[in-house]
Amino acid sequence: MVPGEGLSRGVPINGGGRVPIQPDCFAAPHRLRWPVMKKEISLQLVVGLVIFLGGGIFLGVEYLLVKWYPRHEQRVVEETLRPLPYRSAALGIEMQIGAGLYGQVEDFPGGARIQRSKFWSVAPSLTITSQPNPDQTAEFSPEVLAKWQTQGTIEEIPRYQFDHRRINGRDAVLIWQFKNRSMLLTLRMISPERIIEANCTPGAADELLFMRACEDSLRSLKILGAASPQSPSPGVIELVP
Repeated sequence: MVPGEGLSRGVPINGGGRVPIQPDCFAAPHRLRWPVMKKEISLQLVVGLVIFLGGGIFLGVEYLLVKWYPRHEQRVVEETLRPLPYRSAALGIEMQIGAGLYGQVEDFPGGARIQRSKFWSVAPSLTITSQPNPDQTAEFSPEVLAKWQTQGTIEEIPRYQFDHRRINGRDAVLIWQFKNRSMLLTLRMISPERIIEANCTPGAADELLFMRACEDSLRSLKILGAASPQSPSPGVIELVP
């Protein structure tokens, strides 16, 4: 060792001397490494987040299916079927039209077309026509009724149904059929003054819901004026030998 070398590298103290510095006294501190623990913490965190998010999504889906969606669906049904008044002196009718069908009214000679516009699909529509009754009869003839009743079978029309009944004091028929890729409901109603035909189709909308709107609307149709007299039903015929 060179004389004075240890002192020259020591730490000065009072009195002019130096304390020798040990080589390892100021060595860099050891870095603690936890590769395994970091990996375990990250994995636990990921699993916890997955469980938390999965539980949140499950609760959200459950809420939508159990609580929100049924209420939303019921509101849609009620709004679609909500009756709105419609009256036309030119056609000689009045009725209650479901809000889901009621939209723009387009009048044309002898009729009117009511449609709720939808740019992306075929919208539901209601078309009503009125024409004078040349025979001034209050009921449809048996020949005409028989023709309409058998039309579905003869022409092989899909989903054809026929119903003859009195509606709001008038002789009327209801005809269901599948036409132009959607259902069509037709009402024909007669009075001594006029014959009304109304055609209602759901278009590309919900068939079940909008056919119900069509039925409710057409069954509410009334021809203005006094009710037509109803033909007396045949009584009991007693056969005398």
